This record gives sequence, structure tokens and C-alpha cells, in this order.
Amino acid sequence: MVNFLPRTMRKLITSSAAADGTIPVSARRQLEQQNIRRGAGLKLEILDQRSDDLSGIEDESVDCVVSLLAAQQMVDNGLDWQQSLIEATRVLKPGGRLLFVEQTTVEGFNYLDVVKGLTYVRKGEDDESEEVREPVFEEVGSDPCDLTLVPHIAGVAIKAEDAGLSKEEKDAMEKKKESDVAAERAFMAFERGRKKKKVKKASAGEGEGEEAMAGK
Repeated sequence: MVNFLPRTMRKLITSSAAADGTIPVSARRQLEQQNIRRGAGLKLEILDQRSDDLSGIEDESVDCVVSLLAAQQMVDNGLDWQQSLIEATRVLKPGGRLLFVEQTTVEGFNYLDVVKGLTYVRKGEDDESEEVREPVFEEVGSDPCDLTLVPHIAGVAIKAEDAGLSKEEKDAMEKKKESDVAAERAFMAFERGRKKKKVKKASAGEGEGEEAMAGK
């Protein structure tokens, strides 16, 4: 359960590893007190929803999903922890982050391998007869947690910016990126040229001033 609220967070939506998806009264109170004490001005949306069924949250509407010691708890309570990861990828915006601290192995599966193995069905092209699946996360980084009796892992997974796009849409995105980079380089070259002109004018002005002083 997340009970520490950073000031940079604007909104927090809850889910629960409990069998019925309810958020305990103590946890609600803790979140509300943290929000007041830290002056975070956070919008708390405390929803009683299971972590493996985030139907109360729209597709691609969340910047970050946090999973702290939840996977094994879901197993103990009869929830589907792998489905919770699928739900996380659904609600994350392209470029969004999944932050996690979980047991290294859950139900015999390596947690990190499951995260890396998550895929989505790319929008089909006219000449494709079969569905094409691609990785949801373009980058996954992790480190083992020290001083734990049961091995745990902490990490972050970044959802691909082009997740869910067709090949045509991906190509268009790449062309736009290249165009933006070219425009940025042109602007920087223009700024460098403008600064050089200013320096030359300033130097010329100083030289004229020295000649005038010499004449006096």
C-alpha cells in the first residue's frame, strides 16, 4: 500500500490486493493524513477495486503505476497478479512508468521475466494475415533488494511511446521526431550565429571607443 505522498504527485488512484478489492479504513486515514501533513494538494481518488481489474480507470490515462509488495499478497488472496500487470499496461500512457518492488519469484515465475514478456497486439496492416505482437515496455531496469530473507527486486519499466500503433503510424511518428530534431538543430545553429554577431559588434564597439580615447 502506498502511504507516502510526494509533493510532485497530482492525483492518486487506489487499487487493492485484497480479495474484495476494498481499501482498509486505516489505509484511507493514513493517505488523507499524509496529504494534509505534507501539504501535497493531492487529489485522492480512493477506489475499492481489485488490482487485477482496474475497470474504473480509462485506457492510457495514468502516468505511473506503483506496485509495492503486492504480487505475492494477490496470490495469497486469490487474485491474478499477472493480470494485474496486464491491467497496468492498459491504463499506462505511452512513455508511462511501472515502478515495482516485488518478490523475485512469484508462483514459480520470475517477476522480471513476466514484466519483460508482456506484449500487445499491433494494429494490423492490409498485407498482414496474422496478428503481430510487440513488447509493451521498451526499457526495463532493476536491482536486487539487499537484506531481505526472501529475494526481492526493485525496478522501473517504461512503456513504449509507440505501443498500440500500426507500422504506418510508427513510421509517421519517427518522421515527426526526425523533423523535430532537424528543426531544433536549425534553431540552435541560428542562435549560435546570432550570438557570434553580437560578440563581433560588441568587439567592434570597444575598438572604436579605444581609438576615441587615444585621440583625446
